[in-house]
Amino acid sequence: MKQLCSPLQARIVQWRVEPGATVAAGDVVVILEAMKMEHELRAPEDGRVRELLFAAGEPVNEGDLLLIAEAAAPGTAAVASAATVTPAADNLVRADLQRVIDRHAFTLDASRPEAVARRHALGQRTARENIAGLCDGGTFIEYGALAVAAQRSRRSEDDLVRNTPADGMVTGIGNINGAWFGPARSRAVVMAYDATVLAGTQGMRNHQKTDRLLGLALKNRLPVVLFAEGGGGRPGDTDMPIVAGLHVPTFAGFARLNGEVPVVGIAGGRCFAGNAALLGCSDVIIATRNSNIGMGGPAMVEGGGLGVFRPEEIGPSEVQHANGVIDVLVEDEAAAVAAARHCLSFFQGAIDTFQAPDSPALRGLVPENRLRVYDTRAVMAGLADTGTLFGLRTGYGQGIHTALARIEGRPVGIMASNPQHLGGAIDPDAAEKATRFMRLCNMHGLPLVSLVDTPGFMVGPETEQRGQVRHAGGMFVAAAQLRVPFFSVVLRKGYGLGAMAMAAGGFHAPDFTVAWPTGEFGAMGLEGAVKLGFRKELEAVPAGPERDALYQRLVAQQYERGQAMNMAATLEIDAVIDPAQTRAWLAGGLAAAGR
Repeated sequence: MKQLCSPLQARIVQWRVEPGATVAAGDVVVILEAMKMEHELRAPEDGRVRELLFAAGEPVNEGDLLLIAEAAAPGTAAVASAATVTPAADNLVRADLQRVIDRHAFTLDASRPEAVARRHALGQRTARENIAGLCDGGTFIEYGALAVAAQRSRRSEDDLVRNTPADGMVTGIGNINGAWFGPARSRAVVMAYDATVLAGTQGMRNHQKTDRLLGLALKNRLPVVLFAEGGGGRPGDTDMPIVAGLHVPTFAGFARLNGEVPVVGIAGGRCFAGNAALLGCSDVIIATRNSNIGMGGPAMVEGGGLGVFRPEEIGPSEVQHANGVIDVLVEDEAAAVAAARHCLSFFQGAIDTFQAPDSPALRGLVPENRLRVYDTRAVMAGLADTGTLFGLRTGYGQGIHTALARIEGRPVGIMASNPQHLGGAIDPDAAEKATRFMRLCNMHGLPLVSLVDTPGFMVGPETEQRGQVRHAGGMFVAAAQLRVPFFSVVLRKGYGLGAMAMAAGGFHAPDFTVAWPTGEFGAMGLEGAVKLGFRKELEAVPAGPERDALYQRLVAQQYERGQAMNMAATLEIDAVIDPAQTRAWLAGGLAAAGR
């Protein structure tokens, strides 16, 4: 056997051989200790030990000869390398690993069958079931699973482990829509309050977990999906030396994501106080029909002397959908998860495959009778790739429809006038809805398509009581701040300031403004323009059939003058197109803009 030399400066802890002993290659000969770490030296080959040159406890320097062995070739001395413990077999579970496995078992739904059963009896899924439905299989990695409620001063460790797993919030990172976008573009932060643990309240530990994940989302530009069900702040955490907890950075950190990464919030069941505050910071809010959302739950309402109410009476889904809080209303959590996956996909980029709708069908969607209403959502569906139209705030601001969609695989935002509501006039709710939608698309780089059919902004004393001036101005301000491509298609009426607001501030502001053959234009509604501009002429004719006939002739003249082709001839719009070519125009515009 070759002689052994020390590979490092160390101390001899123990000899495993004695003079005269026979050793085989690989046998541990001596154990050295350096910097409180032990190193095993093994025999490089078979041999017999003749002499040990150092005693246990003595120091040695790098290169020192440690022993002399028989049958070693003259003049050779091998420096032994430090060896690690022989790797355990793949299927060997050591005691330390078993403790970790056993501890994690308490975080899983299987360890709490009664709580899970109660959840299922309500027709709802657990937090982990929702995450499993949202994330691609096997991709979710959990952060902070071993946290428990900060209540060690009042509860036993066993109680906390069994009954407050993950401190009532499951947090981590997983892939969503990876089949479309691959592992890099599909990564997302997922956080779910667990309503089966202390009613999904916000404890100090889950605040810390939230803050950790929010930091990662901002640092790595990861989208965030939040399941916000729960009752807000938790007063029972006693381990933290605080009075009110108003210094926690969670809410500011969550709000800081706005405009930086897409944030989708989901509410199923009761969502009050702090949970609702986080939900309200989301770009898109998806909620189930059985949801109740409010900045204060029953206890807070009663504590404020405002009356006694059941949870179901505070912020029910039909109220929050009608007032614009809820962007997407669905039946249950399974549908909410599916909607979240669909919604998030628009912020993850373009896809290569798509199914085109029947473009020629667009030709018949606007009635020949210019006074007949129609559904512009059919136009939106006729322009979007089949199955991609995703409506937002459908219960609110009925004067304008808003939706995310794809055109030849490219994600876009589409807003459309709604002539079925106030003839398409833009009231305060519709203006606010359009403003928020333009800002959403601008923040996340989604090109905008505007389908115009409006007589202008709604006017009148009642409308002005609702702050119409500010809401109308908001549309112009949001449009002026756009940094994304904008395409305007006038389907029929393009009148006044309302039409200009729908066209990003003016008909030359968009990347292109085109009209269908049914387009008609004017500084204000034609009928109103005739009544105001030709008042003297009309009053000079006796009331009755003669005046009515004059009025109709004047309206017809105005209509002829404001036809789409005349607008194109004076270059006030860019073109009048076949409705069936609209998708081609939009696809070309997107390509020209590098989208």
